[in-house]
Amino acid sequence: MSAERRAPLSEGKAKILYPTDRNDFIVQHFKDDATGFNGLKKGQILGKGPINNAISAWVFQYLEKHGIPTHFVEKTAEREMLIKRVKIIPVEVVVRN
Repeated sequence: MSAERRAPLSEGKAKILYPTDRNDFIVQHFKDDATGFNGLKKGQILGKGPINNAISAWVFQYLEKHGIPTHFVEKTAEREMLIKRVKIIPVEVVVRN
């Protein structure tokens, strides 16, 4: 499925969201940016974006395979996936070593 990316819609700590020419889909771009200590420490981890994209795609595909619907459509590039436009529930999950 293809959708043409437009100017950025919003940007957060780890991702940039781009609307597309198809109103019901968004391109989600994964950045290499990293933060710590509630945003006080900022930097980049080379290759973080593609790894986060791959892990996210795997998790969404796993959930779908087991009957849990998600907003995921397809991984379109190393750093990007096509997702359905949805109303989000503002929940953050933090995984630490």
